[in-house]
Amino acid sequence: MRVAVLGAGAWGTALALQAARAGRNVALWARDAGRAADIAAARENARYLPGVALPGSMLVTADADAALKGAALLLCVVPVQALRGVLASLPAFDVPMLVCAKGVEAGTLRLPLEIVAEARPGLSAGVLSGPNFAHEVARGLPAAAVVAAADPALREAGLALLSSAAFRLYAGEDPVGAQVGGAAKNVIAIAAGAVIGAGLGENARAALVTRGLAELSRLAVALGGRAETAAGLTGLGDLILTAAGAGSRNMSLGLALGRGERLGDVLAARAGVTEGVKTAPALVARAAALGVELPICAAVAELVAERITVADAMARLLARPLRSE
Repeated sequence: MRVAVLGAGAWGTALALQAARAGRNVALWARDAGRAADIAAARENARYLPGVALPGSMLVTADADAALKGAALLLCVVPVQALRGVLASLPAFDVPMLVCAKGVEAGTLRLPLEIVAEARPGLSAGVLSGPNFAHEVARGLPAAAVVAAADPALREAGLALLSSAAFRLYAGEDPVGAQVGGAAKNVIAIAAGAVIGAGLGENARAALVTRGLAELSRLAVALGGRAETAAGLTGLGDLILTAAGAGSRNMSLGLALGRGERLGDVLAARAGVTEGVKTAPALVARAAALGVELPICAAVAELVAERITVADAMARLLARPLRSE
């Protein structure tokens, strides 16, 4: 059975390798024909996963028709800010899809599955989310994730087609909570990195992560998700990894900002997308429309807009009225 993977960044390539490891026929699609040709010729994604070999049986192509042909499952692994455009550019297809990107679309304030519903009405879609670094999954190190979808058949297909001995998948019935967890953890991780970069200590990071989890849970419930999802792999698990792991793009961005580096300079030096930068203001605006307060996320939105410093943000958070936890 073929698994088609849209997006040849680090995570897309890692998931293509995982699908191959699970015994599937895999097609990896890249938007840029030159990059697709380079990856296919080298059997390696040298830009994002250097040193990790791709199996000779994996099709790497910029031809969407070729990638989608005969696919039983589609993994969409393009950044959230590009998701709508990519979906609109694809030929007609009726393949169940798991979105594997995390964030909130700037401007529309849509979560990934809301974008899919508008761009491809009627398509069976869910999300694959959890505490996963691409380079570890690509190497076959132990990991776990959740296939969250309203459609039970899609949940079962995701588990059956992608699971392996080292990649344990769980079925989830709360795609809203999973999406909120995936979006909010990137924003909170920027805050966690910023306090460490500014020398404010591990106590501050622990407090931010814990209270950030409460923000994540409040928003998930307000959007129709479940509070308990925040305590699982797509909430707490993903937050722990992203707020503390050395390989986290969002946490490392926060570290740089905490040390006084300029946002533009940090982003210019990176190959991959740091989703929390665009997600922070969109997440806060979505929450505000629902009357949900996200003080930590709001502080991060101000920080990445370069309207406040880390010291200002921390002072603002500490000055909030005292209350019960």
